[in-house]
Amino acid sequence: MGRTGPGCPPDADFTHSGTPQADLQPPAQFQGTDDYAPERSGKFRRLQELCVSIAARQEKTILFTQFRSIIPHLHDLLSGVFGRSGLTLHGGTPIPERQNIVTAFQKESGPPFCILSLKAAGTGLTLTQASHVIHVDRWWNPAVENQATDRAYRIGQHRNVLVHRLICRGTIEDRIDAMLKDKRRMADDLFSGGPEQWLMNMSAEELNNLFSGSPC
Repeated sequence: MGRTGPGCPPDADFTHSGTPQADLQPPAQFQGTDDYAPERSGKFRRLQELCVSIAARQEKTILFTQFRSIIPHLHDLLSGVFGRSGLTLHGGTPIPERQNIVTAFQKESGPPFCILSLKAAGTGLTLTQASHVIHVDRWWNPAVENQATDRAYRIGQHRNVLVHRLICRGTIEDRIDAMLKDKRRMADDLFSGGPEQWLMNMSAEELNNLFSGSPC
């Protein structure tokens, strides 16, 4: 979804089919190795292609991941794509240093990308120099993802912001994505017509899933 004005393209959900272990995250994450070569991960390969396009337009991007362990490897990949180093922020980043990171990214001539852990950087930061927000992996709570996305959609943002979600077909991420879409739909229905109308419009299967705790 374009987050900053009319005419913005929709969210870009990129999928890559393959085995769950090979493509949900790079195999190295499961095997405990340092082999994060893009050719061994459909997700890293697609991210590389996407960022080549972003770099060609001289635009900036912020990336969110829930896995702190892959942040250095993402940084190595994108440093090669953009031809310069970027910034990283996670739970281990000292509080005073976080503002320095934001200040550096917000400079027009500053680093072209910033990689952030979802929980550490999901709130309280303003990163409006970004024209792209990339969710490298999915989180169960759509509100958490939306808060992270809003780091680029703050007061003072005048450019279009594209949101990209990297989802691997046929993996648990695919199911998470379907569940998140259902959650957003139910929330929209609930707040647009009131809880009574929302419940009356639900099918028997949807009602059963709602009260059984099963995914919709």
